[in-house]
Amino acid sequence: MDVKVFIPRDTTALAMGADDVVKALKFQSKQNINIIRNGSRGLFYLEPLLELATSNGRVAFGPVEVDDVESLIAHGLLEHNIDKLQNHPLYLGLTKDIPYLAKQDRLTFARAGIIDPINLDDYLSLDGFKGLEKALNLNNQQIVDEVKASGLRGRGGAAFPTGIKWQTVLDAPASQKYIVCNADEGDSGTFADRLIMEADPFVLIEGMIIAGLAVNATQGYIYLRSEYPQAKIILEQAIKIAYDKNYLGKHICTSNNHFDLEVRIGAGAYICGEETSLLESLEGKRGLVRSKPPLPAIEGFLGQPTIVNNVISLTSVPIIFTKGAQYYENYGMGRSRGTLPVQLAGNIKQGGLVELGFGASLDTLINEFGGGTYSGQPMKAIQVGGPLGAYLPKTQWHTQLDYEAFKDIDAVLGHGGVVVFDDTADMAQQARFAMEFCAVESCGKCTPCRIGSVRGVEVIDKIINHDNQKMNLELLNDLCDTMELGSLCAMGGMTPFPVRSVIEHFGSDLVKPSLAKGEK
Repeated sequence: MDVKVFIPRDTTALAMGADDVVKALKFQSKQNINIIRNGSRGLFYLEPLLELATSNGRVAFGPVEVDDVESLIAHGLLEHNIDKLQNHPLYLGLTKDIPYLAKQDRLTFARAGIIDPINLDDYLSLDGFKGLEKALNLNNQQIVDEVKASGLRGRGGAAFPTGIKWQTVLDAPASQKYIVCNADEGDSGTFADRLIMEADPFVLIEGMIIAGLAVNATQGYIYLRSEYPQAKIILEQAIKIAYDKNYLGKHICTSNNHFDLEVRIGAGAYICGEETSLLESLEGKRGLVRSKPPLPAIEGFLGQPTIVNNVISLTSVPIIFTKGAQYYENYGMGRSRGTLPVQLAGNIKQGGLVELGFGASLDTLINEFGGGTYSGQPMKAIQVGGPLGAYLPKTQWHTQLDYEAFKDIDAVLGHGGVVVFDDTADMAQQARFAMEFCAVESCGKCTPCRIGSVRGVEVIDKIINHDNQKMNLELLNDLCDTMELGSLCAMGGMTPFPVRSVIEHFGSDLVKPSLAKGEK
């Protein structure tokens, strides 16, 4: 019987030694073995995850280290001896039945970990490019209307309705329009963009082509974070295949439509995740935030109407056309429709990607999927939405994953990054870090962000050192008001979110009660 095993080639699996496991498996097997380098399923706490193809489906083992290869072979890996393999300590059963995976709503990530990311036949066998086929039979307005009907909102953080953005670009008169994918994923605890690009790159290509059809754009760019070399390799391989098979270039799928696509590497700056700063960088300039208006949808790349969407926004588009807008809209709650890929990181026992329809609570995520803290200590705070997101206390962990629900508690859902802290965390230092991060990463264009963040670090240091704490707390709040209301973009405007959450919910870390009376 042909032996087929799957071992991921994504960044996380490689960092955990997947390549070494592959070498050991090839060396120790005494017969030919077919090793498929798939993408990760997002169960990062189990990487490297080895899967064996059987007549009943793929069975999983993990996390597999080089020293485990010999025992897996001894337990019958090469003979498909499932009865014997079930006794191996790393045996996890059928991959699809692992609770962490089975309880998810995999729509955007439906193929992640299942296919070889650069095998077009694999992609096509699981509804790949079916959305594009349907879109090719619609006119521009019909495509935009379908995206509107799905309720899809930007998954990069701002949550602006994707269909409205596309409508603005469609209505803007211009001889040349562009599609720009923001793949400069820089928020702490986030990796969903990278995972989908490394596990299922064709879905991003398909989403960008459909966006091009919607607004008559013939050129697309993927602005890729410089720290993602593996994603670059996989994306460029997939793009080449798409050109060779007539999904990119002139006369797409024998139609009269034309769309070109290329990868551009980011400048290594957090601020280039902001759409206008990204466009400046894409044009070869320093990544400075532009004043708005005009919006990029009116005057974007090279002054032309431009769709700027996050990776997950664009990769959510194909299933909307494959299954229909109503199918996608049926997931979620309120104005937050569809699914959100949540990324569990920080002090977490079972880190990884969880795709769920909007509406689940943080409690559900952390307890049913995350398994509590990695340290075993009680949880103290959860930061959602990257370094500009609020630190949430236990009283707010019941909050549902919904853009409006998070806004109601002065928090942001953002890109879905969830970072967990246990009870040893010093939240005063986390507040200081927020200001320090802004000071380091600010583009420097506006005074509230550039100067306010530096002053913020100084004021927090004074509070920590019990220097006139009452006055400096008032000053810190005033400074947060100035940054929030006066900054050009979210970099300075949202930095107060984590700081204020520490003041409100973890004030005893900032102003230690036992020392508060001994102020200078």
